Amino acid sequence: MSATELPYRATLLEACTWLEQQTASPWTLARLLEHAVTPYVWLDYDPAHAELFGDANGGYAAPIFFQDDIARLIAGSDDVLMTMTKDAYKIVAHLPPPGFRRPLDALRFQKKDLTQLVARLEREAQAAIAAAAAPPPEPKAPTESAFGINKAQVLEAFAAHARMDLGAALDNAIGIFGDDGARVKASVRKSKRNAVWNPVTLALGLHDLHRVPLGPLRRAFQAHDFLLDWEDDWEQSLRLLGK
Repeated sequence: MSATELPYRATLLEACTWLEQQTASPWTLARLLEHAVTPYVWLDYDPAHAELFGDANGGYAAPIFFQDDIARLIAGSDDVLMTMTKDAYKIVAHLPPPGFRRPLDALRFQKKDLTQLVARLEREAQAAIAAAAAPPPEPKAPTESAFGINKAQVLEAFAAHARMDLGAALDNAIGIFGDDGARVKASVRKSKRNAVWNPVTLALGLHDLHRVPLGPLRRAFQAHDFLLDWEDDWEQSLRLLGK
């Protein structure tokens, strides 16, 4: 199946088949979601939920992005449960409990998201080859950002995905949030108020201990400028852990 033959909204089977052809490796729903590809389901117009549709009288493709909904799919659910989405005007909407259920074969993946994923994987592969062939770089003096990110940056990047009061957890500095975990041990020149945290260690701890899905964590490292210098360390850690 060529890129021109890939449907605008591909089924799960079509998406995985095409990706396998492009990458020479197997793909599953879980792997798609862990690579932060957004799934959609088509919602036919329902007058009981008219506020979702606006002028889209025939229905629209609704994204699934809420971390609990995504985590359920990654865990191997046999159907789709959507508790949050965006309406036809792309405004976040909480769905009435228990949410909308759909069969797995209702999932669709946008062609542009799949082609962008392949392009990104190709860039990463080429970069890995180039890095392996390049001489080791000269060591550089560490900057402040090389030690970690501050509390405000931690909250900006990760608070929306953690099922806890992350600010309080950082202040209490217990477990992964303390000096024996993600928090960088303060030097004599730094006070507790100016503490910083290693975002890679912190993100791995949020995933392993607090069940935060990898998809939102991957997106955080790609979306925030202050995490760009840490993205390579993050991806290398995932590779070493086989994730």
